[in-house]
Amino acid sequence: MSEELALATASELTEQLRAKQISSRELLDMYLARRDRLHADLNAIVTIDAEGARTQADLADAQLAAGHQAIDGPLLGLPMTIKDALATKAMRSTGGAVELSDHVPDTDAEVVARVRSAGAVVFGKTNLPRWSADVQATNEIFGTTNNPWDLTCGPGGSSGGASAAVAAGLTGADIGTDIGGSVRLPAHFAGVCGHKPTFGIVPQLGYISHPTYPLSAPDVNVIGPLARSVDDLELVLDVIAGPRCDQAAGWKLELPPTRHGEFGDFRVAAHLDDPHTPIGSEVAAMLEAACGALVASGASIDHAWPDDLAFSDVDDIGLPLISAATSPGRNDDEFEEMRSIVVDPSGHPPSLQMRASSTAMFHRDWLLKVERRDANRQKWARFFESYDVLLAPVALVAAFAHMHEGNLYSRSLDVDGAARPYYDLIKWTSQFGYVGLPSTVVPVGLTPRGVPVGIQIIGPALGDRTTLEFARHVERICGGYQPPPLA
Repeated sequence: MSEELALATASELTEQLRAKQISSRELLDMYLARRDRLHADLNAIVTIDAEGARTQADLADAQLAAGHQAIDGPLLGLPMTIKDALATKAMRSTGGAVELSDHVPDTDAEVVARVRSAGAVVFGKTNLPRWSADVQATNEIFGTTNNPWDLTCGPGGSSGGASAAVAAGLTGADIGTDIGGSVRLPAHFAGVCGHKPTFGIVPQLGYISHPTYPLSAPDVNVIGPLARSVDDLELVLDVIAGPRCDQAAGWKLELPPTRHGEFGDFRVAAHLDDPHTPIGSEVAAMLEAACGALVASGASIDHAWPDDLAFSDVDDIGLPLISAATSPGRNDDEFEEMRSIVVDPSGHPPSLQMRASSTAMFHRDWLLKVERRDANRQKWARFFESYDVLLAPVALVAAFAHMHEGNLYSRSLDVDGAARPYYDLIKWTSQFGYVGLPSTVVPVGLTPRGVPVGIQIIGPALGDRTTLEFARHVERICGGYQPPPLA
């Protein structure tokens, strides 16, 4: 029974809680025991507040016993975890940085406060890289998180502890952050579902991206859920989306309904490869098979991309804007190093030159890039007048072996026997993130070596319900989440 509960979806668990078939305390104790049993293998949930969580679980059980309904708290009694990049009151919250290794916030990040208000029992924090700046989950405080499908590989990043914990059934759900793919990439690498919301619909206050974080809301970045089903993604999204608390008096959020409900009514485009950032053969075969299954089930898929949009704009506009947005996390010594590279770029790879110039760019240069981004947003808006969703890869490879030397901008990655820049890993996610589009990732199967592959389902700005609805169809047709052998 504990295995069935551990791998059940959050939606199923909340239904069982309301029906009093299980208690919040039973669920919590099961997750805590499971985390302890698998922690040496995974190292996914790195901070635990068992005592505080048990108090909250007992309170939730009392509320459920008194007849509280779902409308009073849609997550009432659900034990869940939070990425360690989000401030969590009375619980160590580090951002993966040694500067904050003993940091215990006095207040919750807004999204954490919202899931608590919805009745969730927050019992732990999940691992990540320093300042959420890698496609792995490793740092000097907590060490390295392993992929439950292959312990020699990482579960993606930066929300890698979240994806590993969700995949292995250590938590009901998790909330991550995504500036260059940090929800979508871990969902792909660990075989779970993830949703990157439209930029701006989920408040960011309390996102720990640098030491003086409390009032920061970085450009490009979003906060979104990871879970074992698409229904779970929407369940959590509906709790965390909405105006910032200091703006709620002036406006409210009402996302448009899905454009279609029936699978065959969706106008579907696909862009499964691009010569600018070619996809590895292992992933390409999986995506082609998934699209074939969708067509066999009644979808009509056009291979399309905006005619007036260069894929390479992700290099010229997207990645520089992302690098600029993350620059507050670079300390004074790192900033001076970036300035020296700008003065003399010789001998440094193009990726590091881009990082340096973006870190030290003039405000005028940033504004001009924002202007070009806004032009591309209009191009995407026109594209989504003809299509409802676009299918695309998440990353050029599936799960890869741990890399501890170098960083996002200095490593190389073997793809089909050829060395590729490591930061190519974030180009297919950054392509849609820097223009603020919603994207849902759902697993579509396992490679011959037995690791998962996900697909991105991108929609128009504020079209979150459309991408989520189409993702449900993909989940149904392609199988969705599967428990890894370790689970």
